[in-house]
Amino acid sequence: MSGVSIQRVRKRYGDTEVIPELSVDIHEGEFLVFVGPSGCGKSTLLRMVAGLEGFEAGDIHIGGVRVNTMHPSERDIAMVFQDYALYPHMTVRQNMGFGLRMRGTPADEIAKRIQDAAEILQIAHLLERRPRALSGGQRQRVAMGRAIVRKPQVFLFDEPLSNLDAKLRVDMRSEIKALHQRLRTTSIYVTHDQVEAMTMADRIVVMNKGRIEQVGTPLALYHQPATAFVAGFLGSPPMNMLEATCNQGVLQLPEGQALAGTAQGSGPCMLGVRPEALRLHQALATEGLPGEIQLVEPLGAETLLSVRVAGRRWMARVPGETEWRPGQSCRVSWPADQQHLFDATTGVRWS
Repeated sequence: MSGVSIQRVRKRYGDTEVIPELSVDIHEGEFLVFVGPSGCGKSTLLRMVAGLEGFEAGDIHIGGVRVNTMHPSERDIAMVFQDYALYPHMTVRQNMGFGLRMRGTPADEIAKRIQDAAEILQIAHLLERRPRALSGGQRQRVAMGRAIVRKPQVFLFDEPLSNLDAKLRVDMRSEIKALHQRLRTTSIYVTHDQVEAMTMADRIVVMNKGRIEQVGTPLALYHQPATAFVAGFLGSPPMNMLEATCNQGVLQLPEGQALAGTAQGSGPCMLGVRPEALRLHQALATEGLPGEIQLVEPLGAETLLSVRVAGRRWMARVPGETEWRPGQSCRVSWPADQQHLFDATTGVRWS
């Protein structure tokens, strides 16, 4: 079990700079998730750690050893791919043991490792089947088993759940997290799904256009986003955002409304409020901003409401069932300590 250090790495494809310069340390035994939109460079970064991609500058260390020029087979890592990458003509047992056989591991040791991993992943009854006879979830377990038997210093996961249906994704992310808690092997996980990142990570790295926007625990990033990008990316539904101008503690909103005594800073900004922080009141109330209910989405334990506020569509999350109906007028407020302000130009957090 070893940590990973990525220092000042740069990556280009021709004239396109994919990663301008990036540094981050992954602690020993940590489950760290890189998350961001498609094209932000997260999978490229993972492939650089694996040795499948070169880079123009910087250093990568695994377990304190500089691996820049090492072949992937020398890095003592195991990678789980999005498409499973199983050999169709081999059985599950043969797929799981292939890498060990190539390394010359004794047959009895291979058999023991395969059996141990199969029992952990609950696929011992599938060892003699071929991939075509397995479901998507079973294939993913086999791919994970192939990584486990290697007993690597570091696990690398490249969007391993994206090909699974919604329910199976939920089940598998719980299994991967439970597996990490059992093995405590340093793990780097790449996904574009912020729900996966929030539920699985010890720490999250939010990437945007090849740069790191913020690094921290899931709850720290959720409650104290450093930028408007992080605020809008993490959370489902995402944070409600609204253009505003701050002047001597007063927020001026697009349709002429003003919120006094609720802000620090000066100049154009973005006001952000999480859906669960919104409070809806009857139209005759005096507090908050005028709004109109546009859509009601009951989810059982909670209900999502789409509300027109200050010319923008905002989402509110309320517990259980609701009596609000589309077309109703309302007023919308939120606690002052639940609002977030970001610079309109840089996106950097004010307060």
